Amino acid sequence: MARMNLNIVTAERETFSGGVDYVSAPGADGELTVLPSHAALMTTLVPGEMRFGTDGDEQSVLVTGGFMEVLADNITVLADAAEREDEIDEDRAAVAVMRAQERIDTHGSDLDMERALASLRRAQIRLRFAQRRRSQR
Repeated sequence: MARMNLNIVTAERETFSGGVDYVSAPGADGELTVLPSHAALMTTLVPGEMRFGTDGDEQSVLVTGGFMEVLADNITVLADAAEREDEIDEDRAAVAVMRAQERIDTHGSDLDMERALASLRRAQIRLRFAQRRRSQR
């Protein structure tokens, strides 16, 4: 099967680089799957799980937003943040959810509600990702 080259990078590091058979990403308009010879595209990413695989072996990375570009079997993901499943501390993610929820519940007039809700959504996604991966082991 033809392979594509996938590069997932953040401002801090390269999270993944290698050949893959497919990529499924959380696009702004829903989940998007890219296979070899896909048409060129550029899309924004929303917080969620990005899955990719080679020869039946699937890997996942949690992205918290960013952009994905597909050009001639080269996929570049510029993510705001990207974490592999083994990098997420489930306890820390649970605390982040509680802190974000508490902040929203006890907000004052100076709270930026949109930012607070986005923070809560990111924390919830991280927690669900960690819990699902733990239950699959």
